[in-house]
Amino acid sequence: MKKILQVCAIDGSAGSLLRPLIEASMEAGYTVHTACSDTGNMQTLRAQGLDLKEVPIARKISPRSNLLSVWHLYRLMRRERYDIVHVHTPVAALLGRVAAKLARVPHVIYTAHGFYFHEGMSKRAYSFFYTLEKLFARFATDWLLLQSREDYELCLRDAFMKDQDRTIHLSNGTDIWTKFHPNQVAPETQDRLRAEFGIEKDDLVFAFIGRLVAEKGIFELLEAFNRLRQTHANAKLLVIGEGNKSERDTESGQRLERLLQEDGVIATGLRKDVPELLSLCETFVLPSWREGLPRSIIEAMAMGKAIIASNIRGCREEVFPGENGDLHEKGDADDLFEKMMRLADDADLRRRYGQRSREICEQYFDEQKVLQTQLNLFDALCNVRQGGQAHVGKTTV
Repeated sequence: MKKILQVCAIDGSAGSLLRPLIEASMEAGYTVHTACSDTGNMQTLRAQGLDLKEVPIARKISPRSNLLSVWHLYRLMRRERYDIVHVHTPVAALLGRVAAKLARVPHVIYTAHGFYFHEGMSKRAYSFFYTLEKLFARFATDWLLLQSREDYELCLRDAFMKDQDRTIHLSNGTDIWTKFHPNQVAPETQDRLRAEFGIEKDDLVFAFIGRLVAEKGIFELLEAFNRLRQTHANAKLLVIGEGNKSERDTESGQRLERLLQEDGVIATGLRKDVPELLSLCETFVLPSWREGLPRSIIEAMAMGKAIIASNIRGCREEVFPGENGDLHEKGDADDLFEKMMRLADDADLRRRYGQRSREICEQYFDEQKVLQTQLNLFDALCNVRQGGQAHVGKTTV
């Protein structure tokens, strides 16, 4: 029996980030377990067919807690004798790889959804996290998969892996044919949502999806939008997501609450009908300070939207200025305002950008292609486990 253990920090990631891969692997004949913390979703996900193993995993460096996580992961891996351990999310990936090597798992795969080190860090912090990632890639990882092409090129240039052919550019994707497609949203659904949120058909609608925290650029976005409303009274901003509950009583949390109540701002909270909500807007905005290869932009592109994003790693691989959107300087509300005004004043440009977004998405960000790359790797590694040989990229395994 071919067995895979997926490792991530929380059950929410298993239910959203990893679900397509888990389900595709199960359909391909694998037994798939997922180790993660229970944040209240585990029972529901189990009822939906996911085999989750509860392992408390902190999302930060905490020596005592981290060591306990390694111990629980090690015991699980020794008991279940997995063919492959596939790790995700920064801290869980470190702990999972330590446990996998201790348990002598045959194949350890790390998908970097976006390295924690980034250009906005201090030199000391960047050096620390860069060194940590490189050491673990070198000595605790058999295959390194990168969603971001910039991360991929960095890993090749700096020789993160001894065998360069075991470094793979994975990219990212979503369901662009049956879920995120402009033709999949019925007009009556759009009418219902417009009535729910008080949006008129001729309103100028921008949208944002993400956690409502400073590093997602939410304050710059709300500032820029409020300025835009002074000249475009029909402008609306859909803010899809929620903030950290622990910050609600802080000065930052109270400021956010005030800004979300400004005219034209529509705070939806967490929603499951994201494609339907995106169908109401013409322009998607992600002014984040740090990203891997953001899926939210891919989803908006798949829906045929013009994109405005910060000029950072990840976003630069999805947004091509003058083709499907514009990039603004990270943390610069004035520059963001100018980019939003440019699109607000040019309906034809919004339409052309949106059309090109869909074309780029079909070419580079089809989830089925991303899933197939991973299944090919799993198949090749399990063939080795069974005594055969297979090819992945340039490497015979």
